[in-house]
Amino acid sequence: MRLSTRGRFAINAMIDLALRDRSSPVPLAELALRHHISLSYLEQVFAKLRQHGLVDSTRGPGGGYTLGFRGDAITVADIVTAIEGDTDDRDMVHDDGAPDMTHELWDALHSTLVAYMKTISLRNLAQEQRAKGFEVVERKPAKKGIFTKIKSEPVRTTAPNSVFALGQAWQATR
Repeated sequence: MRLSTRGRFAINAMIDLALRDRSSPVPLAELALRHHISLSYLEQVFAKLRQHGLVDSTRGPGGGYTLGFRGDAITVADIVTAIEGDTDDRDMVHDDGAPDMTHELWDALHSTLVAYMKTISLRNLAQEQRAKGFEVVERKPAKKGIFTKIKSEPVRTTAPNSVFALGQAWQATR
């Protein structure tokens, strides 16, 4: 398992979703703006998260992403595994053909790291952010649908409506 910038961005985005879990789906464009991440990059990240069931997507106006079916049970290890894969990238043999003498050391470190990441839940990370004073700014829902037409009062004018009435009004003022 590797820890990369992509994994860090995925964890940040998932914490953001966890903080906004009670509200409507969060559009990726909003996440991209808040975290200063490219939208196309986030789309790739969320495609992998969706494939692993960590997020659900809603299409259409007002759509976006919410936490997946596991919600509270998502751990940092789940997120990193979804993004980076569960492959072991360590080489058993050096380029020169010599065996790797530190293989057991890297196995132990890898196992310890994965075990530690499994103890950190997404819900705990969101609670830590709330404890630090993070406030969720709710998105105002777009007003869509049919609006009632404003009833306007008819215009009542006191001006003359013909040349003859204008002449009479002009003479009356003299």
